[in-house]
Amino acid sequence: MSIESGGDFRERKNITSYSEPSRIYPRNMIEHLQKVLWNQFGASIEMLKGTIALWPDQYWNLNNKIYYLSYHTFLFLDYYLTIPPTNYTAPLPFTMIPSDKVPPYAVDDLLPNRLYTQKELLESLQTCGQKCRHVIFSLTEENMQRVWIDHPDNIAGSSTLNYSVLGILLYNLKHVQHHVGQLNLLLREETGRAADWIANAAEHL
Repeated sequence: MSIESGGDFRERKNITSYSEPSRIYPRNMIEHLQKVLWNQFGASIEMLKGTIALWPDQYWNLNNKIYYLSYHTFLFLDYYLTIPPTNYTAPLPFTMIPSDKVPPYAVDDLLPNRLYTQKELLESLQTCGQKCRHVIFSLTEENMQRVWIDHPDNIAGSSTLNYSVLGILLYNLKHVQHHVGQLNLLLREETGRAADWIANAAEHL
């Protein structure tokens, strides 16, 4: 049946017109963005915590890539949440070493100053989650468009230097989930176990 013979197509199919945005989108898009972004970011942080918590003690040492991968993910999660990261100080300190001195089990040239326990790392991730929530719920239409870093340092990669605050949040989320996948794969291969998938963040950490 043609539209001409059957009346208005939207009426027959009960399709909302794009001229009525209030029926499609929340009126406060910033608030909606904050809730959606936290829901996914908070869930990724919880998945990272769950994966780290499942590693047996014998894998948690300075000669195992698992430890360095876990620390690397935490460190850059916190760093990218520090806006701007001028004179950044890590909650669990590291030392930057020459690239030709990086040991084979390390992920990059930012080596933790000592072996931080799983408990220390998990507690720091809990604090980092609270920091993440604060950053997200402090977003405004103006500040989310600003460049996240004011002065390039030795930590930020060149690909991130022109990111906005919103852009670095999405990049950070992607980076966390990337390494959660790696850690979970290694965990399953080594122990036959894997952390649960978490679909939504808790309302509060």
